[in-house]
Amino acid sequence: MGIAVGIDLGTSNSVIATVLDGQAIVLADAEGRSVHPSVVAFGYGHAVVVGHRARQQLAYAPENTVFSAKRLIGRRYASEEVQRLRRTVGWGIAEGPRGDARVRVQGRVYAVQEISAHVLAHMKVIAEQATGQTVDGAVITVPAYFNDQQRQATRDAATIAGLTCLRIINEPTAAALAYGYGQAHRQHIAVYDLGGGTFDISILRLEGELFEVVSTAGDTFLGGDDFDMTIADHLIEQFKQQTGVDITENPAARAKVLDAAERAKRALSQVNAVAVKVPALTRDDAGEPLGLSTTLDQTTVQNLVMPLMQRTFVVCDEAISQAGLTNAQVDHVLLV
Repeated sequence: MGIAVGIDLGTSNSVIATVLDGQAIVLADAEGRSVHPSVVAFGYGHAVVVGHRARQQLAYAPENTVFSAKRLIGRRYASEEVQRLRRTVGWGIAEGPRGDARVRVQGRVYAVQEISAHVLAHMKVIAEQATGQTVDGAVITVPAYFNDQQRQATRDAATIAGLTCLRIINEPTAAALAYGYGQAHRQHIAVYDLGGGTFDISILRLEGELFEVVSTAGDTFLGGDDFDMTIADHLIEQFKQQTGVDITENPAARAKVLDAAERAKRALSQVNAVAVKVPALTRDDAGEPLGLSTTLDQTTVQNLVMPLMQRTFVVCDEAISQAGLTNAQVDHVLLV
């Protein structure tokens, strides 16, 4: 029998933890990194790399590098969300035999569960190397608003990865357990969980070691990916104004700008303004390389993403109303 782990299988990044000597600890890879990109890259002969190495391939081989696959899990190909994603990624999205959305790379079509399984298998290897023990069971977190089909698809991905899925647990509930376990007093908490691809808000009542989910609301197609894409669209428009060239339909150029958008977003958490330089996005009629050079400041980005933030506020109002509470009756807000 191997040990069990907990896996946060995220849209953008994944994390793995286990309990050693009564303490839950996050496990790091050989380089000491504890957060791992949920990215799967296909190379020569359909060889697969996952995580940080895969993310490095995104800028120069976007058509072979699958990211944000979790946004497709359990979804219909014809859905508005899938068609929107199709226009923004370099890899292909195909229709499965039962109308489900699938991933197409290098001429092959994969079920989304197969892509997620590569990420889970990568996490399994990290845990086995970190602990020196066999890993065969996992508790996996999912967005609270995932439906039965999406939850079953997550279980299927675990099975493909060689893991027994011991339990599927809602992400906000997992966060509340980590926050409130062992606290004796009674309280209502709101768990505001804005992830890479999904947004959940859960209202929980904590009383001793009893955790009751009073209400849950969410948007399974709203997250950091949308922030990045919104910023990237702004940068692409800046490039068009500077050069007169539209790179919207250029997957390689879009991937480079998307990477720059995410880096800028992160930097703007620390500084008020950041320079954005992306060389050689395309070439002009004379064959000379054209790059983007501009600046972004916090105010500009906040204005760009405010419609996305307002979407989260609408969902928060819905959850608090369902719980039969007022804002004043929520004792604490837990940000995930």
